Amino acid sequence: MRLLILGGTQFLGRAIARHACAAGDDVTCAARGSSGAIAEGARFVPVDRERPDGLAPLAGERFEAVVDVSRHPGQVRRAVVALRHNAAHWTFVSTVSVYADNSRAGQRAGTAPLREPTAPGVDHSSEETYGAAKVACEQATGEDAFICRAGLIVGPEDPTGRFTYWPVRLARGGEVLAPGTPQDAVLH
Repeated sequence: MRLLILGGTQFLGRAIARHACAAGDDVTCAARGSSGAIAEGARFVPVDRERPDGLAPLAGERFEAVVDVSRHPGQVRRAVVALRHNAAHWTFVSTVSVYADNSRAGQRAGTAPLREPTAPGVDHSSEETYGAAKVACEQATGEDAFICRAGLIVGPEDPTGRFTYWPVRLARGGEVLAPGTPQDAVLH
């Protein structure tokens, strides 16, 4: 498969690229190249998604699939305009932060209310507007894109340590503080 990853030089994008290369896919990573190295076997194309013509180095190329992990609506809008017509399949990695209320149990992805998106002129997200910006990104990708609303994404490329803290701490042994009560059910 000919795969384009918008990004691919850090965390999730690099992990996807590494996995796809290991599977034998023809992988292109399009990024600034300032966040890290690409996966071995991938092709790097320098782009600047902040510029209106920043994806021009990919003009005329066709891909069977595109994966976009951006949190910035302006970047997603520009990518869709520049590349969507040359991609058979589009995947956008979103977040559960798009939901208006994550505290209600039993909601379903297709029917749970979403946050209001950021205004059309907002190009960048911030910590405060992250969920709303991802809603705007989802809307920009179109109805036929595959949108993955992930929860906490962790793994070898995760620079935050927000999940690995727990196994590392548990491995040290001794008493460990944990949320909830001892009577709470543990699901696995």
